[in-house]
Amino acid sequence: MTEDFLHYAWRYQHFQPHHLHTTQGQNLAILAVGELNRHAGPDFTNARLRIDDTLWAGNVEVHIKSSDWLAHHHEQDPAYNNVVLHVVLDDDEPVYRTNGERLPCLELRRLLDPNLCNAYYRMLNNALWIPCQNHWHEVKELTKKLWLERLMVERLEAKTEVVGRLLEQNRGDWEEMCYQVLLRNFGLRVNMDPCEQVARSLPLKLIGRHRDNLLQIEALLFGQAGLLDVEFNDVYPRQLQQEYRFLRQKYGLESLPAGNWKFLRMRPANFPTMRLAQFAVLLYQGSNLFSKILAAHDIEELAHLFSVTLHGYWSEHYTFDKVSTRKLKHLGGNFIELLILNACIPIIFYYGVYTQDTRYCDQALRLMQELPPEENHIIDGWKKLGVVPEDAGNSQALLHLKKEYCEGRRCLHCAVGNAILK
Repeated sequence: MTEDFLHYAWRYQHFQPHHLHTTQGQNLAILAVGELNRHAGPDFTNARLRIDDTLWAGNVEVHIKSSDWLAHHHEQDPAYNNVVLHVVLDDDEPVYRTNGERLPCLELRRLLDPNLCNAYYRMLNNALWIPCQNHWHEVKELTKKLWLERLMVERLEAKTEVVGRLLEQNRGDWEEMCYQVLLRNFGLRVNMDPCEQVARSLPLKLIGRHRDNLLQIEALLFGQAGLLDVEFNDVYPRQLQQEYRFLRQKYGLESLPAGNWKFLRMRPANFPTMRLAQFAVLLYQGSNLFSKILAAHDIEELAHLFSVTLHGYWSEHYTFDKVSTRKLKHLGGNFIELLILNACIPIIFYYGVYTQDTRYCDQALRLMQELPPEENHIIDGWKKLGVVPEDAGNSQALLHLKKEYCEGRRCLHCAVGNAILK
């Protein structure tokens, strides 16, 4: 048994709700269960109860055992002074308020529906890919559709946390934040953190002083990444090295350790050397990327912003001093779609929330639904269950459902899990 299950049982009154009594024999009537509190303090706020002939308004605390009240030191916390009912599975010890009065207690052990408990245990303890795998198709399509729409927004809200963090760190400079978010996402999941560190160590305004010189932009990015701290045979990396040494001294820069970067088991197109070279061209081709992202009307306009092709040295190299087959290397369609999904759309959505302009929030959601669904092992798992996403918004919702709810067995917080238990 978990406290989450008791929260669920109390919230939806999945027990005999009539002729209730406290463990001291007082008559109990539940007029309002209260609002679930997801922050510090009692579990439910603003509950209304009648105990014998007295009407009580206050908070409700839920525990497995009543003695957990003491184990959690609630008797010492003023936030719990307004608790009017203690809801427990087992009342193993009386609990008292700070004024010496015994706290009324409702024991649920004999009141819970055993069928509900068994259904919950089966979902909680099975080894299926998702806990409700055997019952997913029994749930109404409308219930699943509305839940996935909510999860799409929840997933997007989670992604905007990085946007908000970087905007705050940059004191409200939207262009600087956008530059950092974009470079962070150029690293994909594997090199995301070192890419962000490079961006934070190299202000956009500093790069702007050299915007008309691609060699110097590359030198700054590769130099700050710590990738120029070795001896080279090729002329081009030695030129980058020479430029960086001058710029480092001029601006008092300090490079990152080269060991932060990961190349192993990566496709050459995703090598950090490739992505940094492409990002340098992106900065060289134009400025005010945040303003342009915000002004884009559709996926095609956004994709055009990232139309980047490498020439010269990089047409026959994936990394320094190692020749490859000559080939024009550009940002691929799949990579651009990921960049739009994981960087541009969260930026647009956060701007809408920040400015309280719902047009941008709506635009972000619409853009998600214009992108094709992602392809990865989690989406493959859903397809095996017959759940095929129609667009990127749908696939993002399914990813969020699997990672944040199914893997943590948070069935009680899931609309599908709730529908099955009911």
